Amino acid sequence: VHLVQSGAELRNPGASVKVSCKASGYTFTAYQIDWMRKAPGQGLEWMGRIHPGDGGTKYAQNFQGRVTFTADTSTSTAYLELSSLRSEDTAVYYCAVGVAGTYDWWGQGTQVTVSS
Repeated sequence: VHLVQSGAELRNPGASVKVSCKASGYTFTAYQIDWMRKAPGQGLEWMGRIHPGDGGTKYAQNFQGRVTFTADTSTSTAYLELSSLRSEDTAVYYCAVGVAGTYDWWGQGTQVTVSS
């Protein structure tokens, strides 16, 4: 199983960013994909999840209104889009898949830097 994320991004404050997570080695529609981030000096923060099987989403309250998860079943790729970026959004963003209660597979992480 592989979860391969897109490369590092640099954005200005107020812009948006879209991070991809391409899955292989398992049935993409079988398991939900969670998104998390780790900012410098902070712990891992859960942002929400999407189930590619039915497109259902759940967003953490801290991000509601600013984040959108989508999934393209034709390419087995999940996407996170975060808008109205601010410096506090500078972090490494991760996708992860859990099969039986824990996260079994992780993407390699995508550095997003928000700076003017």
